[in-house]
Amino acid sequence: MVAEKKKSGWLNLVVDYGPLLIFFLVYRHYSPADKEDAVGEVFAVMRGTGAFIVAAIAALGISKWRLGKVSPMLWLSTALIVGFGGLTILLHDPFYVQIKPTAIYILFAAVLLVGYWKGKALLKILLESAFEGLDDEGWMLLSRNWGFFFLFLAALNEGLRLWLSFGDWLATKLWVFMPLSFLFTFSQIPMLLRHGLGEKGQEEAESQIPPS
Repeated sequence: MVAEKKKSGWLNLVVDYGPLLIFFLVYRHYSPADKEDAVGEVFAVMRGTGAFIVAAIAALGISKWRLGKVSPMLWLSTALIVGFGGLTILLHDPFYVQIKPTAIYILFAAVLLVGYWKGKALLKILLESAFEGLDDEGWMLLSRNWGFFFLFLAALNEGLRLWLSFGDWLATKLWVFMPLSFLFTFSQIPMLLRHGLGEKGQEEAESQIPPS
């Protein structure tokens, strides 16, 4: 019998946000000092996108190796990173890497809210986890709340994409979307505790953050 891999909250954060951080750092490294240098800007985006794709695939492997599994949510988000990132590099257009988060958020929102409407807590399947003690109603409410939160993130991403430069938009992934995701995650803990979430389940719930 194979021993179950030990769960790690910090490793979940590395898997979820490591590729985004690498994208940000590589883009910043190659970003031209002259903001009017359109060619240099596109070059920086291409380099950052290539690093993003490699890092996302590596994160997939790390999840399988260290955590013993790859959740359907991570599979889907990685597939979209590779798909939209490939289009960005092929067409030399940053639009596709900017629209990728919106596509992810809308996809997950649709899955969770349609599931909620049909009486199914699909978040449990997407995460491939069962927070210890959490009852069926708790899973349903969490699926519904994440669904609406994903819709909010999709609208926010579109607004910031249209209003900000690429560099400023990219910075919001770290300074706006990440803090909002943490706040949302922790805001769900009281509700989950009311629906039977145990201490170990709370630790796992705190490590599950919406994909970026």
